Amino acid sequence: MTITPQAAAAATRTTPLPDGDEERVIGFGVMGLPFANGHYLAYRDFPDTSFAPAYKSVWHRTPDGVWTFYATTPGPQSCSRYFSSATTVEPVVCTIDTTWITPWSLTISIPAVLDWSVDITTTATTSAMSVIASRIPAAAARNRTLLRTMSHFVGPIMRIGKVRLTGHLPNGQEFRITPRRVWAVADSTAVLRGVDLGPTGPHRPQGTLADFQLPQRGICVVAHGLFEAFDVAKHRDADRLHLSR
Repeated sequence: MTITPQAAAAATRTTPLPDGDEERVIGFGVMGLPFANGHYLAYRDFPDTSFAPAYKSVWHRTPDGVWTFYATTPGPQSCSRYFSSATTVEPVVCTIDTTWITPWSLTISIPAVLDWSVDITTTATTSAMSVIASRIPAAAARNRTLLRTMSHFVGPIMRIGKVRLTGHLPNGQEFRITPRRVWAVADSTAVLRGVDLGPTGPHRPQGTLADFQLPQRGICVVAHGLFEAFDVAKHRDADRLHLSR
């Protein structure tokens, strides 16, 4: 039986967080979507985290490489906790509205900023990856060697460029990401501040956020993430932006 993205996303709301002392999240996301004109979008919906209330986040990069991180919670309680030093733009706290039009079609909206629609599909490759990923034992999912090994073949198989499932983020924290379900983006349209972003398409060279590689094709996942616990003496955070710049 095929599990739809809508059903899998809904199931994360009752799925417990992984055990452990790390900072932990679980949820659904558009891992990344490149547009041919150089814009880049990503979306995260985390109904449970160990360090913050449930939140949604949209990431946007301009063609000249400037990132803005939008979220329904403040920077230290959202993705900016890990990525804020990658940009000179302060985290934006805002409303993010999402609607499943069908079990395979999602709209994501930031009032007066973004209207984004994502049509999702399954392929032979994403189906095979979902079967493998859903069967990885929780203990094995923490294993850095396993995640590094998976990284080597996930990118080429999925044709999304290089992938790193473990490494370090711009603010310094180590990350480990374990996909559990995977789908492809079949089609997408986005209007940002009244400007149509046009067709999707890969970027050359592939973009990165420290060790996190930005997918070169639209990909959606249900996943859990483990992050090194924040250490004020070691890591940068969204309240201490750009002090060294």
